[in-house]
Amino acid sequence: GKHWTVNEVRALIRIWSDKNIQQQLEGTVRNKRIFEEVAARLQKFGIDRDWKQCRTKYKNLKHEYKSVKSAQDSGSTSKSMKFFHELDAILGHCTMEQASKPDN
Repeated sequence: GKHWTVNEVRALIRIWSDKNIQQQLEGTVRNKRIFEEVAARLQKFGIDRDWKQCRTKYKNLKHEYKSVKSAQDSGSTSKSMKFFHELDAILGHCTMEQASKPDN
């Protein structure tokens, strides 16, 4: 598919940062319906992406974020990504909560 522009990714992240969307995504693996909703919201911004493109981009961003985050956690500053801070605002809290829970 065609590359996502910076504006498209920003719009996707803005929708993704909606607490309601986040809760739905955290609670399910079968998430076609959620990404159809995301795609519908993107349409309102004039962005034409189908649910599969949205899901793929979401997965890629999440994967990239996690690899940058773990590199940083291990003390490396060489890895970075464009939307790290935006994603950290969304994803940082869930990973931090899990990390701070005691193991017992």
